[in-house]
Amino acid sequence: MMAKLPKGIDITIPPPSFMDMSAEIEEYERNKRLIVSFPVTKNQTNPLGNMQGGYIAAAFDNTFGPLSYLVAKKPSTTIDMNIQYIRGVACDQKVVVEAKVEAKGFSTIHMTAEMRTETGKLLATATTNLLILKIPTRES
Repeated sequence: MMAKLPKGIDITIPPPSFMDMSAEIEEYERNKRLIVSFPVTKNQTNPLGNMQGGYIAAAFDNTFGPLSYLVAKKPSTTIDMNIQYIRGVACDQKVVVEAKVEAKGFSTIHMTAEMRTETGKLLATATTNLLILKIPTRES
């Protein structure tokens, strides 16, 4: 069950950035992993015609964020996110991001993720640490 937030605090699910990237949830394993696919479109490309690094980061963030919310049952915020860009991500394809929960404590979650082509070629990897927010519920 999701936490009820105080009046004036609203969460939009899925977030607008998720929708803007035409993200699609492919698979969810409860409290363990989430797989999300993203089409790579021309408006996301750098001057070389590959997916711009910020969009790659956004794809990771748009996978880590929903997974953290499902695991923590409340909002969290990114402490850090580190990305390793392995090869260029070509336009006009779909990429798949698989994020996994590596550790969850009382106040933090540590996750890892990989971005691959639909045929499984590794494109980038990422790690993140998130702070689980202590937002009082309406019942508190």
